[in-house]
Amino acid sequence: MARPIRIAGFSGYLGDRRSALDEAMAGDPVDVLIGDYLAEFTLAMLSARHRSDPSRGYVEYFLTQLAPHLAAIAERRMRVVVNAGGFNPAGLAEAVRGLIAEAGVDLRVAHVEGDNVLPKLERLQADGHDLASMDTGEPLAAWRGRPVAANAYLGGWGITAALRSGAEIVVCGRVTDASLTVGPAAWWHEWSRTDFDRLAASVVAGHVIECGPHATGGNFSGFTAIPGMVAPGFPIAEIADDGTAIITKHAADGGAVTTDTVTAQLVYEIQGPRYLNPDVTAHLDDLRLRQVGPDRVEVSGVTGSPPPRTTKVALFAPIGHQIVTTLYVTGLEVDAKVALIRQQAEALLAGADAELDVFALGTVAEDPQRQWDATAQVRIMATAADPEPLRRLVSGIGELYLSSVPGFFTDTAARQAATPGTRIDYWPALLDMAAVEHVVVLDDGTRIEVEAPAETEKPFQPVHPEPTERETGETRRVPLGLLAHARSGDKGGNSNVGLWVSDPAAWPWLRGLLTTEELRRLMPEAEDLEIVRHEFPNLRAVHFVLRGLLGTGGSSNLRVDPIGKAVGEFLRARHVDVPVELL
Repeated sequence: MARPIRIAGFSGYLGDRRSALDEAMAGDPVDVLIGDYLAEFTLAMLSARHRSDPSRGYVEYFLTQLAPHLAAIAERRMRVVVNAGGFNPAGLAEAVRGLIAEAGVDLRVAHVEGDNVLPKLERLQADGHDLASMDTGEPLAAWRGRPVAANAYLGGWGITAALRSGAEIVVCGRVTDASLTVGPAAWWHEWSRTDFDRLAASVVAGHVIECGPHATGGNFSGFTAIPGMVAPGFPIAEIADDGTAIITKHAADGGAVTTDTVTAQLVYEIQGPRYLNPDVTAHLDDLRLRQVGPDRVEVSGVTGSPPPRTTKVALFAPIGHQIVTTLYVTGLEVDAKVALIRQQAEALLAGADAELDVFALGTVAEDPQRQWDATAQVRIMATAADPEPLRRLVSGIGELYLSSVPGFFTDTAARQAATPGTRIDYWPALLDMAAVEHVVVLDDGTRIEVEAPAETEKPFQPVHPEPTERETGETRRVPLGLLAHARSGDKGGNSNVGLWVSDPAAWPWLRGLLTTEELRRLMPEAEDLEIVRHEFPNLRAVHFVLRGLLGTGGSSNLRVDPIGKAVGEFLRARHVDVPVELL
């Protein structure tokens, strides 16, 4: 098509706003609706449903979202692409066909499969694929867990093939988040598999809109200046044939699209300037943003190169049990009170092979005006291979009301966990794409195989030297967040954080300030970790990857913020020396 394709998101994760598809259908005209439901841990949860009932394992509420709009989708000749198929894309595709039959409309459904490699793990290892951990380099055979989910990340060409074959609704399992955008863009503009610059640009556009309201003010450090934050709208990407994209939103919805809200999503959950996908490697170095109108940001300058030969495989396995309970301490001697509670919890777990974490959340005011100003929450988390010690711990905590610290109380209106939950460990691996089946199944049963990319290259991240000199003049010590925005997230056991400034005059200062050593000072929790630092001058951003901050992944570490979503906001609260002229 000569004009840009308009792709609108309506889901950013499993559990996102149920009304989003209603909002998108009532909003501005679009060509394709995409729904992203999967995070790294989501498939493990869906696999449990699939094991207990083979007819399930997909995102069931997608059917509720879709059903009222089938007639309008057919009338407007729209396309819908989702990864809600989870562990059972064929099952969801069949359920959608049932809804279509009930509605009496003419819509064709295809699904994409092949990402589930769990049944093939033994054969793959026998064939020489060791599925080594991306974090430790150890082969899968050394893992303590027995996998219950193993899904390879597929690219967008299966989606393209389904759309080219006439499907109006495409149900996927674990394709990459950006593939939901890449596939429709390649279909619309008839791109080839070697149009790497165009494909890379669509990957970037897909990355911006994949998390829904993240691009319109949600989870944005400048949220106080964004209108309509009660319900920020979902974004739209208008992608031209050359890959240049305009990020916008439905005009009537809340939120805003600015260069800062788009930057926030661009630096989210990346590992550096090379953004790897199964179809292309996107180079973010030369990316440029430009505000071209109200709620309209142009994304240009993206270049691409061949993809890596491998794709990521997310494996999950149960490794025991875990439980969390909370109570409160008030007033003076908080440290001593927490120490006694820790000792009592340790005594309750005596003799058990368990891991215990006890600490206070927050600090109390020096001269509190309210009781709650003098109160801190104490979080007690424990893990063990056997659930029985954890039950004993929670029961024992409930017996401490008369024999623990002064002022001991719990929130009796909040239900405390009594039954330990399953602890799930994460293993990120790489697998040659030639060993992964990537198949499109049309509504008549026709199967279309999508070949692995013919042209690949070894991936690498550029190295950016650390700043060595800073001339700041007169300074004032203030919170970093007075000048800098931040956004952080997770990739397995690693947390990333990007910090940037809106004011071009502040960029040399931010770049010079945020060295690796300064980050270690600002975040003592990361003092002994491997830290990777990159710069994005066009975004006025410094980006860090904190390797191992999240243990082996969000599903198994003991942090209160298990997937690092608040790391950026913590750093913004730290005090640094800022040139007075910038203030």
